[in-house]
Amino acid sequence: MASPDLVTPWPSSTGYSFSGSLDIRLEEANPADTLPALEVPTSSISYNCTIPKPPPLPCKTFTRTKYANTFLECCSVPKETVDTWDKLFNEGHGADVYVITEDESYVPAHSSVLGAASPVLGNLLQQTRIKNGMRYIKIPGVPYDAVRLFIRFLYSSCYEKEEMKKFVLHLLVLSHSYMVPALKRVCIYFLEQDWLTKENIVDVLQLARNCDAPRLSLHCVRRVVKDFKAISSTEGWKVMRRVNPALEQELLESVVEADSKKEERLKKMEERKVYLQLNEAMEALLHICRDGCRTIGPRDKVLKGSQVACGFPACKGLETLVRHFSSCKTRVPGGCVHCKRMWQLLELHSRMCNEPDTCKVPLCRHFKEKMQQQCKKDETKWKLLVSKVVAARNRAAAFSGQRSGFI
Repeated sequence: MASPDLVTPWPSSTGYSFSGSLDIRLEEANPADTLPALEVPTSSISYNCTIPKPPPLPCKTFTRTKYANTFLECCSVPKETVDTWDKLFNEGHGADVYVITEDESYVPAHSSVLGAASPVLGNLLQQTRIKNGMRYIKIPGVPYDAVRLFIRFLYSSCYEKEEMKKFVLHLLVLSHSYMVPALKRVCIYFLEQDWLTKENIVDVLQLARNCDAPRLSLHCVRRVVKDFKAISSTEGWKVMRRVNPALEQELLESVVEADSKKEERLKKMEERKVYLQLNEAMEALLHICRDGCRTIGPRDKVLKGSQVACGFPACKGLETLVRHFSSCKTRVPGGCVHCKRMWQLLELHSRMCNEPDTCKVPLCRHFKEKMQQQCKKDETKWKLLVSKVVAARNRAAAFSGQRSGFI
């Protein structure tokens, strides 16, 4: 239990009576006895047909995921227009530019189209001399098929998905180098969706950094952190370690930071769970001492035995602890760990109780008086524990209210 370890002596059982205020009956509980289920009330109000119908509910807003899945399908350009521009590229009628590729092949194009689609290509064409009525520009370091797909996109924004998947990295470089943001968005979209693998993610990360794609870079870093063990054993990681050790160090620091945050998050979750259990124990203790539960409760209450099912989660365990506490002969700190736990629960209740004069929990008023004699260090520990338990209770109540609001 996450209650503070106090060094002050606990009151012994000789001077203060605990079991004297409770009536404990040893009876067998019948698991078949449960409360009847609540029925959902049905409304008897009938709507008059003269009453106007309410306005329709507002349409659902598009989430980021839905938008990402449909943005490529949104197009106001007629299909015939797209086909016309695609046909113009394929046939090359009236072309006045040859785009030379790495293997000395060429792609015919129109300078007006290239200049309008890419400012970089427009400037390059202005600096190119005309030979025999044609201009010649070269795009080195990229396969012919990737260059052709790139030029086709400048005409009609059309592409084949299989070709795009094959040359997406080349097209990302081309879209950045020649300032074609529409193609860049398409490449980033497909890479973020399902084209990243543990073999290529390191290369994509470095490319995203060089091509000014921060969202893709962040996406890659998160994937590396998530699957670090598998990615760090790939060939791409080994090459990156040799040529870019600074990036490797950055990724290692990200992995360490993510692990630290995960451990801290798990630690906080465990702490909240303990404080919530303490709050449930406080509720069960008050329930037993005030109302009674099955076979244990105050002497002025008529216990119903096993006929009533208890709705307090901690009641069963606390009932066992109370039975032990009422019959234990040791009941001193250091002598019985179960009794020490019970003393701590009683003191925690007294510090959370606002009605010590009328409270039916044993020793509640005694612990209120004892607070004045405790040292400052112990008092600080208890105040911190009480604040944590109260915060856990409020958080659970808020969460329960939100769930009921959604239902």
